[in-house]
Amino acid sequence: MSAWPQPYNPLGSALLSTLVAALPVALLLGALASHKVRAHWAALLGLASALVIAVTVSGMPVAAAAAAAALGAAYGLFPIGWILVNVLFLYRLAVTHGAFDALQEHIAHVTGDRRLQLVLVAFSLGAFFEGAAGFGTPVAITSALLVGLGFAPLESAVLSLLANTAPVAFGALGTPIIALSGVTGLDVHALSAMVARQLPPFSLIVPFWLVAAYVGWRRMLAVWPALLVAGAAFAIPQYLVATYHGPWLVDIVAALCSMAALGVFLRIWTPRDVAASPRPAGAPPLQVRRAWMPWIVLAIFVFAWGTPAVKTRLNAISAPTIEVPALHLTIERTPPVVAVAKPEAAIFTFNWLSATGTAILLAGVVAGLIMRAGPRGLVTAYGDALRRARIPLLTIAAMFGVGFVMRYAGLDAILGLAFARTGRLYPFFGTMLGWLGVALTGSDTSSNVLFGSLQVLTANQLGISAVLMAAANSAGGVMGKMIDAQSIVVAGAATGFVGQEGVILRRIFWHSLALASLVGLWVMVLAAA
Repeated sequence: MSAWPQPYNPLGSALLSTLVAALPVALLLGALASHKVRAHWAALLGLASALVIAVTVSGMPVAAAAAAAALGAAYGLFPIGWILVNVLFLYRLAVTHGAFDALQEHIAHVTGDRRLQLVLVAFSLGAFFEGAAGFGTPVAITSALLVGLGFAPLESAVLSLLANTAPVAFGALGTPIIALSGVTGLDVHALSAMVARQLPPFSLIVPFWLVAAYVGWRRMLAVWPALLVAGAAFAIPQYLVATYHGPWLVDIVAALCSMAALGVFLRIWTPRDVAASPRPAGAPPLQVRRAWMPWIVLAIFVFAWGTPAVKTRLNAISAPTIEVPALHLTIERTPPVVAVAKPEAAIFTFNWLSATGTAILLAGVVAGLIMRAGPRGLVTAYGDALRRARIPLLTIAAMFGVGFVMRYAGLDAILGLAFARTGRLYPFFGTMLGWLGVALTGSDTSSNVLFGSLQVLTANQLGISAVLMAAANSAGGVMGKMIDAQSIVVAGAATGFVGQEGVILRRIFWHSLALASLVGLWVMVLAAA
């Protein structure tokens, strides 16, 4: 049986085909942003519309469309949902056994200013977890931490999403750049160095933008020296490591530098405006250990699980792969999306042992035992986490179903080709394509896999650097991370703000669009240089 070739102009009109291809996303985001539709219903509406368009407009075989939806749902539950449940498990243990209270007290010893607490947790610490694990982990952890520190749930969700931007391209030990190199054939070090030219200015900007979104520009300016320290201490190592070493340890090194520099700076400087509060003279060592113990255990586990040696060994023990029936090698991507037509693989890897969620689960068990939760306390906390996650898990599964149906039906490629027709403005719109890709798929890695080849082919046709535009797909994508539906649902679940995902989207969308546009303009400058 021959593979079904994806049609990239099924209606015979590029405009009409593009509008119809965008309909599932428009319905999903429109329903999500309304006051009347809950997130899981919005996701199911988007999935239904994607299936109908894939079958009736694109002509995708019904069995393949159903299989794509099932594969997306499976991927949404594992590894993304698996991360969410186990982060909630650790969070409930920390709350129940007093670690969150201790953490709040300790951070108050570092700084009593909420603006600087926000930068320390959401930006610097969040970047560490993005570098170590990625795939939703930092948003789940930092938003829960902010709630524990006394931030309102909506603020915690929105601000964690906004902070989780600049580190994303080098997340999970450089996975997005490694994947981009794999699909484009471009040198991984060249791509890493090019992203290092595109993102550091925004690593410097994001702490300022984050605090301004929280308290306004005037009160942000009152703490600008600390924001400059946090941003510069991240941006400079990000540039140096990505340029001269590669993508693997960029976020880990930059995040540790940012946390250390900000902590040292706050020992000698305090803001003078009314938002500042006096800092007590040092926290007791026992309180410090109690405050950070669960998160240190978590960091050790997720970092160890993310190293190639450990991951390879665990995968060798247990990582069964399933070739999805009716979908694997039955769909064919064709030019101009790819250079040579080839069937698309559809494989689900159940790498349960090496998954980041498993590392978080083990960290939760170890931390719980250290906190003397006992077997009964562990079971109670896990049951509470499952109860809180049940609706978000349904939502995530449906949203990934939308993305996978659009991918295998070629609807994503139709949208990508629309951006590719922008000619001399392509450096800007190619960057925005990366933004759209992450908004659709929830992953900078997935966006690079989807659009990396298209970026290279279009750049070569227009006489633009292929390395520049491939890197721009990843750099632009980081700003789409804050509005992808899956991240919004994870943030809502971690903060207890379930059912209000539309409010989160409305609060964050314009920040995402504005920052992505700035990245696009910067790429245009680099293209003209």
